Amino acid sequence: MQENEFLKNTNFISYTESTYRKSEFDTLSSVDLHQKPVENVWVNTYGLEFLGCFKEVILKNKLDDFLIKLLMDKEHSNKVITLENMLFVSIRVLKTEDSNLDSEQMIFILNTDFLWSIQEKKGDYFDWIRKRLEGNKGIVRKKKIAYLLFLLIESIIDNYLETYQKHEEISSDILDASNIKPTPEFTSLVEKRKQELFNFKKATLSLRDTIIKLESVKIEGFNTRYFGELKEQTNNLISNIDFELQELESKINLIFSIQGHRLNEVMKTLTILSVIFIPLTFLAGIYGMNFEYMPELKFKYGYFILLGIMLLVTILCVWYFRKKKWF
Repeated sequence: MQENEFLKNTNFISYTESTYRKSEFDTLSSVDLHQKPVENVWVNTYGLEFLGCFKEVILKNKLDDFLIKLLMDKEHSNKVITLENMLFVSIRVLKTEDSNLDSEQMIFILNTDFLWSIQEKKGDYFDWIRKRLEGNKGIVRKKKIAYLLFLLIESIIDNYLETYQKHEEISSDILDASNIKPTPEFTSLVEKRKQELFNFKKATLSLRDTIIKLESVKIEGFNTRYFGELKEQTNNLISNIDFELQELESKINLIFSIQGHRLNEVMKTLTILSVIFIPLTFLAGIYGMNFEYMPELKFKYGYFILLGIMLLVTILCVWYFRKKKWF
């Protein structure tokens, strides 16, 4: 049952500059990674659960049996391991079609004439490469297998960039500087975008580290000069992410500044009102005392005079505050 599922979820393409062949296999024993005459072979498998099938293919094709141990681990970090005349490359790839930006494991096993890509989940960004191989477009069929690995990783980077730009356009509309509002909802949108960018940056940094390791690989027939271009692409994407993170940080700071300014305005208004009412409260307190011998209490116009003094004090306070430009 597992063998049938493995074969159902495995695609096999072999090609040279002048030939292209897409094959299907009925049994595991017929899966041959070393085609004769010499052809480049690309095998793609969806699913990491076929450990028994992986082991049989590895042993049948006389590959380094350390691969069996490596494939038993489903939670690889990004790494490049040089084995006997071949490479083991693992990458954690963001699932950009998912709004939560979950990740999946991708594994590439290759030597000079074959590449075996194993993906945790079905569906990928490599259809355009298959069409180029089938239609003999570009130079992919003229190049060796290292160039195919270059195209696969470039496709991952292009997908990151495309998704980042799409989210950036949405973000720039929602979080435009002219629409900044010091509300919990707006702040929540900014923080959500920052988290997306952190996920993008983490994945891109890790991918760049893998590319740097690939640049230093020394295997006969494995051309590493292609990967310098990929490193530049990841550097540019990281620079764009850093720039937007700085912009978002500025917006957060502006929100705090607006909130602080509003609070200061409220406190200034309350302080001015308090200062105006302090002398009025003092006068009211003096003449609110119940002493029998207060001469002003017997004065016929004492009440109106006190009100006039209070009004005069209020006017003087307001005039003084306006002169000092406190409001």
